[in-house]
Amino acid sequence: MSKQSGRGRVDGLPQWDRCAVMGVVNVTPDSFSDGGRWFDTTAAVKHGLHLVAEGADLVDVGGESTRPGATRVDEAEELRRVVPVVHGLASEGVVVSVDTMRASVAARALAAGAALVNDVSGGLADPAMIPAVADAGAPFVVMHWRGFLEGGNVRGVYADVVAEVVDELHARVDAVLAGGVSPDRIVVDPGLGFSKEADHDLTLLAHLDRLHSLGHPLLVAASRKRFLGRVLAGPEGAPPPARERDAATAAVSALAAQAGAWAVRVHEVRATADAVQVARAMEGAREERRTLGAGAPDPARPATDASGAHGRPGPPAPPHPSHAEGAR
Repeated sequence: MSKQSGRGRVDGLPQWDRCAVMGVVNVTPDSFSDGGRWFDTTAAVKHGLHLVAEGADLVDVGGESTRPGATRVDEAEELRRVVPVVHGLASEGVVVSVDTMRASVAARALAAGAALVNDVSGGLADPAMIPAVADAGAPFVVMHWRGFLEGGNVRGVYADVVAEVVDELHARVDAVLAGGVSPDRIVVDPGLGFSKEADHDLTLLAHLDRLHSLGHPLLVAASRKRFLGRVLAGPEGAPPPARERDAATAAVSALAAQAGAWAVRVHEVRATADAVQVARAMEGAREERRTLGAGAPDPARPATDASGAHGRPGPPAPPHPSHAEGAR
């Protein structure tokens, strides 16, 4: 099975022929990356349309910052921020995801045209979330989550981060399934940066194949996160600001796409859209090579001799040093 066919599809959403790109619209004054830039409804809708023009396949709209130490907004304010933006984008034909931990916001956003619920708590923050998603028949992102991050990074201690994240996500997926959400509408997310240090995030990215064992499409949300700042800074330097981590984000997007991710969630779309396109082209080249058969001559390319010349024998190659007498 190719990585492309192993990427999976999500019922209720379009099927893309490569890793999808989810653009981010934060309708908040305090998000870690771009808080306040799209707080106005008109500006947020315009930005979402710009992300689509840059190559986003779907747009994730959130009205509550989940950065460490953020204070939760109340339900009425989150609804005021999110629902008009979801409606504005959906009315323009955009595939919209709503980023919320509240069942009431998810339900109102779905009624306004959202196609996907992206809950960073995986349904743990609001007991009404799973029944609401199940009743609506909506696709649902189940993220690895160990609790709210007020006061800093909580419970970020792991003996084996990959095994523990997989096991905890497996338990959460089982709970979501038991709550009535269809298995072909579940997406999993390792929760990079949530109760995790930089080395945890990097280890999870290096072992995305283990996440595939859960049997559901995989969303990778690495955009502009702290671990990228740590990598770019090196051991002694200061991390660059969030908006200076987009090239590193695109690199992670290409690697995630190559590892079979269903989608990547990013703030700056153009570079990542290019990155996943290149990753898909490389997949295609590998698939074509497998079709031809490893070691089979390419019929479009003339045979070459040892010298690299076409059709003429070259001089014999000198003996390899390892074949010479006394070689070690």
